[in-house]
Formats: sequence, structure tokens, C-alpha cells
Amino acid sequence: MTFKERLRGLIIDALGKPILWLWTKSCRLTIVGESEYRALRDTGRPVVHLIWHGKIFIVPYFFRKRNIMPLVSPSRDGEIAARIMDGWGYKLLRGSGTHFMKNAWLDMKKELQGGGEVIIVPDGPRGPDRKLKMGGIKLAAETGAALVPFSFSTSKKKILHSWDRFLIFTPFSRIVAVYGRPIEIPQGLNAEGMESERRRVERLMIDFDEETDRFFDKEN
Repeated sequence: MTFKERLRGLIIDALGKPILWLWTKSCRLTIVGESEYRALRDTGRPVVHLIWHGKIFIVPYFFRKRNIMPLVSPSRDGEIAARIMDGWGYKLLRGSGTHFMKNAWLDMKKELQGGGEVIIVPDGPRGPDRKLKMGGIKLAAETGAALVPFSFSTSKKKILHSWDRFLIFTPFSRIVAVYGRPIEIPQGLNAEGMESERRRVERLMIDFDEETDRFFDKEN
């Protein structure tokens, strides 16, 4: 690790959490669609949260102190997220679809089989944007977990010029954090059936995310 990388890490460690906390606390947050997710958790049902890479800005703050297991990629963006999440009540797990992650996969299965929750970014860490990879589908099929889409939107959008159209909210804006309807994946599917479910969930995720993006348009 170079001196520049070490310095960057120290800055993120010292300032990342307080800045994101203050940034988000300055906003007015509304939560939508939480009841079905809560009903799942009240019965002890394991949950896989699916969140597009472009919508992860709010994730470290929103899901903090819940003992959830997020799968965080070893990429530079993932390193920032991991440093902010560290010490904020997460079971951090490092790995991605482009890195060897046999142990991470087993850890996620164990967590879900024990009735826990994991967070997966199904188009990360390098895309293509909103192209759902198979991992979450396989996890749900093998553990009986429910898939729960999550997204957010804001009254004052700032979309970065990045592959994932990364969305951030400005301080003192309004934010809506939205849980999607739980998605069930049948067990015992063959390869063709799994691919069919992958396409179905991808379409549901895209439609859900677009609907979330339009939340504040109703006011205009």
C-alpha cells in the first residue's frame, strides 16, 4: 500500500462516518414499504437485500446497527464503504463476483440458514449497470431466503457521470428510502429455471428502481 493510499484510508476512517451521519441527518428521511420486510423478520425469515450499485450511497447509514452482513467488494469504492461501515454494527464480508469468494459464499449461506440478513449489490462492482448477476438468486434458492429490493431517491438529485449513474443527495434535501415487495425464488430449479428467475428479478428490480426515482416527480 502506497503512502497516498494509507493517507486516504486514514482520512476515510476519521471523517467518513461523521460526515455521512451529519450529511444524512440534515435531510428529512421518509421510509416506504417497510411493513412487509418487517413481517418477514418478525417470523425469523432470512432476507437478502438487493441494491443496485448506483443506489448504495445511503446504505452505510440506513442499515447501520442491525447486525446485517453486507458483501462488500475489494474494489476502491468497496474499500470506502467497508471503512465507513466498520464499527457501525455490520458483519462485514469482503468479496465480489470478480474475485475468489468461496469462503464468503459459505459465510453468507450460514448467515441466512441461521435466520440472518445479507446485503448484495447484484450489478457490482463493475457492472454492467442494472444487469443482475446470479448470486442473489442462488442464495435464495439454496437457503429459502426472501429477496427484498431496496432503493432510494431524493428531492435534489445529483447523478455522477459513472458507469452506474451513482446517485447522491445534497444536504438538507428530502430522501425517500423504499423497500420493494419481497420476491420468492422456488427451490430445486434447473439451470434454465434459474436463468428465467434471474431475468424476472432483474426486470422487477429495474421497474422498482424507476418507480422509486419518480417518487418526488408527483409534486411537480
